[in-house]
Amino acid sequence: MSVQSAAVLPAPRAPLTVVRATVPEPAADEILVRVRAVAINPVDWVIQGTSRVTYRWLQTPAVLGSDVAGEVVAVGSAVTRFRVGQRVFGLATGTDNGRDPLREGAFQEYTVLLERLAAPIPDALSDEEAAVFPLGVSTAACALFQPAHLALRMPTGETPSEPGGVVVVWGGSTSVGMNAVQLARAAGYAAVSTASPRNAATVRSLGAEAVVDYGSATAVDELVAAIAGRPVAGAVALGAGSTDTCIEVLRRTGGTRLAMASTPVSLAELVGRKRLFPAMLPVFTRIGLATVRSTLRARRAGIRAGFVWGSSLRDDEVGPALWGGVLPRALADGILRPMPEPLVVGEGLRDVQAALDRQRAGVSASKLVVRV
Repeated sequence: MSVQSAAVLPAPRAPLTVVRATVPEPAADEILVRVRAVAINPVDWVIQGTSRVTYRWLQTPAVLGSDVAGEVVAVGSAVTRFRVGQRVFGLATGTDNGRDPLREGAFQEYTVLLERLAAPIPDALSDEEAAVFPLGVSTAACALFQPAHLALRMPTGETPSEPGGVVVVWGGSTSVGMNAVQLARAAGYAAVSTASPRNAATVRSLGAEAVVDYGSATAVDELVAAIAGRPVAGAVALGAGSTDTCIEVLRRTGGTRLAMASTPVSLAELVGRKRLFPAMLPVFTRIGLATVRSTLRARRAGIRAGFVWGSSLRDDEVGPALWGGVLPRALADGILRPMPEPLVVGEGLRDVQAALDRQRAGVSASKLVVRV
């Protein structure tokens, strides 16, 4: 058996440790990838810091990470879309329930990806640029296109015969938000969004018709004015407190679908505590109460609201359609830009822990990347 280096979570809430590990072999529907770049997502430090509570199924030792770019070194017997030597990027789902985090986690030299959750990297993109996509674009696609959420039509590469209405993206400068704006526009929908004043121009450049300051007391009024009486296809809520404001926008514009992609209370402060118990009790109580309150508000307003699980497209038709069709076509046509822009903060697996800590401290309109 071949061996490799892997940044392993040895126990719940422990720092990542670089160890020697076995190189996995691809199953029939998998590709084995030599990882060249990984990107950091908030869920990575959430899992590390709260796994005994939020990811109860996750056994340690485990390899975390979702965003991978590299090249194919082996393919499973049923794989038809990829060949050895091809540059690819994809979504690693090892920390999901029922998956194997030691085989399928991103933070290692070699990992396996499902063929249906990977795509070729265009020659014009670097590994670092490709690595910013997987979880952000997958979560955005789940929110926009899954029947349980906004149920929008997917981009086909052709101009839709009929306009699709307006999509509200609260939190347009987040990783998911930037991809949601781009995917909505590619599918023929107008997009209105929120961001801080310093990031507004960036979100507007991705296709948002209007971008308002999320901290403004008049943000809801401004979004309603920007919608200007047009049909609202739905809203995507990103960031603490975004659910209630999206409900208000939908209530005032007649929209009936809301995809919630964030907890109502940030877990950053809890994760940074030395002891998880008993500090977690008031935090999760606040999350639970806020969720119940928002759900009831949505129901009273006739709004269908649900939480988005970004890797759930692995098991439905959205995953293959996104990764097998939409992404290759949109990247080739220049419709989809790699956003947020990559910010390289490390060289090698030993730098992944520092990148997690830096992401938890706060990053705006960029995505931290470590070269492997």
